[in-house]
Amino acid sequence: MRPKKIILCVDDNELELSVLKFMLATNGYRVVSAGNGQEAIGIFADTAVDLVLADYAMPQMNGDQMVAQLKQMAPHIPMILLGDPQKMAGEIHAADALLAKKSCSPQELLERIKIMSARKRGPRKGAQRAMPVAEEMELAVAS
Repeated sequence: MRPKKIILCVDDNELELSVLKFMLATNGYRVVSAGNGQEAIGIFADTAVDLVLADYAMPQMNGDQMVAQLKQMAPHIPMILLGDPQKMAGEIHAADALLAKKSCSPQELLERIKIMSARKRGPRKGAQRAMPVAEEMELAVAS
């Protein structure tokens, strides 16, 4: 049996955080959670995380600022920001994917997590990439 992927979920809203944790845990992921960016940075430094899933709109440090710091620590870890597309538009983000929090279905989020956590391991030996990384990133941001 493969070890479970560890996902760091960051959200200042306890209800939304518990819903995310439940959804991910019931789909076979191990979940570590944080209520703000500073707490998440501490957890990230001490835990072998496979993926970061964060809310964009948080007090003190927004999700994008937190992701930028985490990317400096470990640029190879995939990171997803959930938020309002109007608030996130027009900025350059450090996250690997941006998803609209209100219109993203649980199935779509789980599929994106599955794809991005698999990408961390890299391609299988001898396998050809189906799509260049730059195009894949454009698709991730467009979703």
